[in-house]
Amino acid sequence: MSFIYSLHLVRGAEDTELDTAAGGTHSQAGGRDRPVKQLETVYRKLALKNHPLRSIEPGAVETFRQIAEAYDVLSDPVKRGIYDKFGEEGLKGGIPLEFGSQTPWTTGYVFHGNPEKVFHEFFGGDNPFNEFFDAEGNEVDMKFGGLRGRGVKKQDPPIERDLYLSLEDLYFGCTKKIKISRRVLNEDAYSSTIKDKILTIDVKPGWRQGTRITFEKEGDQGPNIIPADIIFIVKEKLHPRFRRENDNLFFVNSIPLGKALTCCTVEVKTLDDRLLNIPINDIIHPKYFKKVPGEGMPLPEDPTKKGDLFIYFDIQFPTRLTPQKKQMLRQALLM
Repeated sequence: MSFIYSLHLVRGAEDTELDTAAGGTHSQAGGRDRPVKQLETVYRKLALKNHPLRSIEPGAVETFRQIAEAYDVLSDPVKRGIYDKFGEEGLKGGIPLEFGSQTPWTTGYVFHGNPEKVFHEFFGGDNPFNEFFDAEGNEVDMKFGGLRGRGVKKQDPPIERDLYLSLEDLYFGCTKKIKISRRVLNEDAYSSTIKDKILTIDVKPGWRQGTRITFEKEGDQGPNIIPADIIFIVKEKLHPRFRRENDNLFFVNSIPLGKALTCCTVEVKTLDDRLLNIPINDIIHPKYFKKVPGEGMPLPEDPTKKGDLFIYFDIQFPTRLTPQKKQMLRQALLM
């Protein structure tokens, strides 16, 4: 995000704010020439209003940082002069010096990133929040909850992510390592840095779709928030042979009409690569199925036990019959 530094009138001549939104100009008409005292008044007002100890707005931390950066630039005549003449690009990218200089460009401005430093240097040893504390430093229980009644730390909503697993993963169990990127507080306890972290999930045999794995407080860190929990929700990948319902597996076997009427043996390759030979001694009709106990998915509460395998049949009818075959079928089925 790029930041611009501007002063503009909000409530007449006495109420001025620092505008740190992206995509504007440094100041509107007359803004650049306002006295230092007015700039200090503006910073005092906005810094107190947006301090993370007082504001519960989602973007308060970043707004507080932007206000500090704006004041850091506008309160320094050199920085402000560079910005007024060359804009943000010149301020942050550097400007050309006079010819003959050994270094043809100045070093660009970089904010130190610590808004609390600006805040405490501005207010000195005074505590701008004194009105909210008693003589012993305890928080005053005011009508609206005191200083932290509105700014009390609360946890961000949980972050939910789908975790797609194959039936083999869920049959045997496995370990999944997932890299996340999150904001981590720096030593100053206010600024943050994006860092990667590896989360490890030990998938247990028999986990069902919808199983939730929670990593507590692994979301973005911030000075006035409790990091969100990250929750992974198990989703099953489509399988080329089986369909799962709870702890049972369903298999569809294609069979020609002749075998459906005259008995057959069905071969089923299991998830653990065994080959089952299931004899079918019944006449197979469109609603017929065969139940094979104990050949389903492991039960999450006791993986030594398993659900069942259900075999359904897709009966393949012939598309053409010779007159002789038709006559034979009539004799076999209708007599």
